[in-house]
Formats: sequence, structure tokens, C-alpha cells
Amino acid sequence: MVHASTITVTMKRSFDVSADRVFDAWLNPEMMRKWLFTMESTNKVAKNEPHVGGTWEIVDHRGGKDYRAIGEYIEIDPPNRLVFTFKMPQFSDTEDRITVECKPLEKGCEMTFTQVIVVPHEEGWTEKDIEQALREYHDSTEQGWNFMFLGVKQLVETGKINYPSP
Repeated sequence: MVHASTITVTMKRSFDVSADRVFDAWLNPEMMRKWLFTMESTNKVAKNEPHVGGTWEIVDHRGGKDYRAIGEYIEIDPPNRLVFTFKMPQFSDTEDRITVECKPLEKGCEMTFTQVIVVPHEEGWTEKDIEQALREYHDSTEQGWNFMFLGVKQLVETGKINYPSP
């Protein structure tokens, strides 16, 4: 049995478009390939079966390597709530759970994103080691989603993403 802890990352973002448009960005493969764990120029695969029990897959090619993200849909209630699993098999057997909730505002919508991250413990870790790992997972996850959420905001509001220069 692998020992592990969990940490939760919760983020809110406002969009100047309807909840339907934001929700679609999470499920439409043509939109997913532009922002979800990938960029249009580096995306090799964007597959999606958007129904409960259906799966999704993104393969991004960077630095000569393929990075594969996969998951399964647990709940789909357009445009209000989406719950799915997230896993990157080349790095770990752990599986995170992501919940996306969209609520309409007077102008646009607000998205609340929550990821429950499973952090496996290495042999011999102390409580201090575990706390440090949890902090690092939280901060790096939040940083990655911040970047992706900038892209999806541009995509749903303008129809394109202005990627930063490498």
C-alpha cells in the first residue's frame, strides 16, 4: 500500500462570456487542444468522450518528449458542473479529482476550479518532508493552472490565444 496525502487547490476566475462558452472549452476537443495541458503548436492528441464514464486524453509534445494526460468523466451537468479524474501515467499511478463549477453573473460567469491532488510519500519521509511536498505540489499546480486559465480566458473571450514567446 502506497502512503499518500492529499492537498486541495481551489481557484476562481471570471469570464466576460456565458457559462456555456466556458463549459464548452473543457469538453470540445478543438478548444481543449489549444489550452488544456497543451498548446495548439505542441498538441499531438486531443480526444474526448464527454459523457459520464467517458474518457479524455491530451498528448503534448515538448522538448522531444510526449506528455500524456488522461481521465474519466464522473459528472457532467452543462453548463454548471463538471467532475473528472486526472492522471499522468508516465509520472505516477496517482489519480487526482477535478471539479469545475460555472455560475452565471450579471455579465459573464464565474468559474470555480478545485483539484484534489494525491501526493505519494517517499519511504522515510518525516512530517516535515510531507508538509514540504504538499506545499510544492500545491504551488506548482496553481502556477500551471494560472497559465492555462490565462489561455482559456483569451480563447473563450477572443477566439484565440496569444502564447508567450519561448
